[in-house]
Amino acid sequence: MTSPALHIEVEHHIAHVRLNRPEAHNAINGAIFEGLRDYARTIIEAPGDVRAIVLSGNGKSFCAGLDMGFLAEMMEGDLDDGREDVVDALEDVSNAGANRAQQVAWLWQEIPVPVIAAIHGAALGGGLNLALGADMRVIHPAAKLGFVEIDFGLLPDMSATQSLRRLVPLDRIKYLVMTGQKFSGEEAMAYGLATQLSASPVEDALKIAGQIVSHNPEAVRAAKSLLNESALVSVADGLALETQAMRGLLGTPNQLEAIAAHFEARKAKFV
Repeated sequence: MTSPALHIEVEHHIAHVRLNRPEAHNAINGAIFEGLRDYARTIIEAPGDVRAIVLSGNGKSFCAGLDMGFLAEMMEGDLDDGREDVVDALEDVSNAGANRAQQVAWLWQEIPVPVIAAIHGAALGGGLNLALGADMRVIHPAAKLGFVEIDFGLLPDMSATQSLRRLVPLDRIKYLVMTGQKFSGEEAMAYGLATQLSASPVEDALKIAGQIVSHNPEAVRAAKSLLNESALVSVADGLALETQAMRGLLGTPNQLEAIAAHFEARKAKFV
């Protein structure tokens, strides 16, 4: 799948989704917004052959945030029509409760397969929200990140308030959100926002994806679902979810193939 603003290629079970507005540092306009949301919804409904996803940006940046022209367009027009659009957007919610704006970042959490963001250059505002929606983040040490929404009298409203609480202590979240302070990839690693630092984020993100897809895809999907749920439930409920996940995997064809491939020292052939 390819569009002017979004390139999507699937190879060896890995979907590489690349934002393609390099002249605008991949700032989110209508085409990117709708393209990301629609593709995420497609994978939720029917992952097909895709077992892992890498998100990246063409050009000098991952994503510089919301395009100001796109923002201006949304604010123009009849006031009543604008109110109706806002109501529609708020009522269009995902299975987890994300509204239309939040879905651009949060749907990557609802996708059954793991998602890895490869971040270089700028990842600001909506771009940082998008990165935090991924399961992992491979970040260039010199990347520039920040929640710049406060500069416009706003706060992060594309799901980052929810993804952050799984990663960073509350006082650090408040500092980053309330000050709008920009920070580097190295600082992101120290804060707990980076999974790995890399001088070649896309290359290393694809390597991680390759490691993931070499394993039982049913176990990988179960792990993502289980770990996401366990982060916010009681210990007893978490243990019950773990038991349920294991029951669903034990003795299945792919699980038996994983064992056979391991002992025969060969590449597994999963279905």
